[in-house]
Amino acid sequence: MNKLSLLKPTGDPHLGNLLGALAPMAAGQDSADCFYGVADLHALTVHHDPARLRDATRQLARLMLAVGLDRSTLFVQSRVPAHSELAFLLECTAYTGELNRMIQFKEKGRDQPTTRVSLYTYPALMAADILLYRTAQVPVGADQRQHVELTRDLALRFNRTYGEVFTVPEIVVPPTGARVMDLADPTTKMGKSSASDAGVIRILDTPDAIRATVARAVTDSEVGPDAVRADREAKPGVTNLLEILGACGGSAEGITTYGALKSAVTDAVVETLAPIRARYADLDDASVSMVFEEGAARCRQVTMPVLAAARTAMGLT
Repeated sequence: MNKLSLLKPTGDPHLGNLLGALAPMAAGQDSADCFYGVADLHALTVHHDPARLRDATRQLARLMLAVGLDRSTLFVQSRVPAHSELAFLLECTAYTGELNRMIQFKEKGRDQPTTRVSLYTYPALMAADILLYRTAQVPVGADQRQHVELTRDLALRFNRTYGEVFTVPEIVVPPTGARVMDLADPTTKMGKSSASDAGVIRILDTPDAIRATVARAVTDSEVGPDAVRADREAKPGVTNLLEILGACGGSAEGITTYGALKSAVTDAVVETLAPIRARYADLDDASVSMVFEEGAARCRQVTMPVLAAARTAMGLT
């Protein structure tokens, strides 16, 4: 069974990306044939700076190797032309009513005169990403479930209309991973595009930067021996710190003050990120490029028969 995951190169990857996505990807490499990509085409759906996109793509590619994704097929999405070609074929299968209902377009683009057409149609590209690799199961969180449901609908409609070409993926609920919240606003997820850096720990941050960010973390005013406890509703800041500590291999046993908790979190995060930063520094651009070029070549081989079958089914060859 194939595994597929694509990460968008926008902003600097942070601790939430590592604990919630990259680390689980690395841990699952031996259970399937894994295809992990940098989704640079998805970054074109909104205004972007070309130079920044190139830098972010290179940084993310290097980080994917630094976190240990060395037993997977790694690629940059735009280097595999089948993604964009199948996306258009699926656009010719989708209905405007379906795309009108997509949450991302409704929230970020509808009724905005400068919205790019690609933001409206990019769910077809996401469907192409999945269907090209004959992915049988797609682990998906609540925020992406709608896209996978559309992928299933498009695959079923295509197969029904033109003949059996695509594997219709099943939606599966992934194991609960680390949910890292913003340290300055623990009611929101840590994000690449946070309005402020105050609550975000970047994977490549120095120990001093990590220490400063954790020191600023929001807690609360409770004191006493029971102050350090998990309670998502009443104590979101403390709960977030405890979950980060546990996800980074630390323990809160014996900790009774917020100062001690922040010190333990700092040490655990620094220890978790140190080997990644070291491997990132040791990698050179040439070796990273070679790994991703070889990965893209394999992806072109894997996706070619699927695209060819879709083209033939639709009458193009």
